[in-house]
Amino acid sequence: MRQFKIVYALFLMVVIMAGTWKRITLDKTVTGEIDRPIYLVPTSEKAVALTFDISWGERSAGPILDILKEHQVQATFFLSGPWAQKHPELVTRIVEDGHELASHGHRHINYSTLTKKEIKAEVEKAQQAIYSVSGIKTKYIRTPNGDYNAEAIRAIREAGHTAIQWSLDSKDWLNPGVKAIIDQVFSNCQRGAIILMHASDSCNQTHLALPEILKGLKEKGYAIKTVGALLESYQNRKPPLAR
Repeated sequence: MRQFKIVYALFLMVVIMAGTWKRITLDKTVTGEIDRPIYLVPTSEKAVALTFDISWGERSAGPILDILKEHQVQATFFLSGPWAQKHPELVTRIVEDGHELASHGHRHINYSTLTKKEIKAEVEKAQQAIYSVSGIKTKYIRTPNGDYNAEAIRAIREAGHTAIQWSLDSKDWLNPGVKAIIDQVFSNCQRGAIILMHASDSCNQTHLALPEILKGLKEKGYAIKTVGALLESYQNRKPPLAR
């Protein structure tokens, strides 16, 4: 009997420690403290973050901004440095409409192919370019093509940024049809999701699908936030996760 109690106690200890480790790992992943980007924000709130990448073109951003304004939704825009400098009027509008600025890097190149020094230079160039036209210093970055490795994440963190990926790819970049984009979002949405969409000109169906997506998410009870707002609600949760 005594041996059974000892074994049972050890078993409980392992379970508790495993659960604590899982929470710690999750917490560090969310706050960018380990060598992975943030894909999803664990939250009890029925909320999602809406994000748009822009690297080229000037036709798509305007209509998308019009739709977001009409639906009173703020999103996070990941801008490449060269695009921001080439289109300062659109950057100004993004800021004036209350959206969050973030970085999509400088050159559209896979970070896993670069050295740590080169990655930091890419991040800093993009930040400076966006700051020069907006007066805002970015703190979040989505790597070009979503490509990264552990060294890239460390370099990004040392450059003062947190890497943000996505848990829900709308696949608007494939131009699969408006209905397909809408269905992709609705069938894969969950609490704390980070939704990937695009406002580059190569994605010519996004603005057609967006009104129905915004309307449908709200009807399903989702609050639509920026990445920063979603992360803030997570970090301010009570009670905090175990350390």
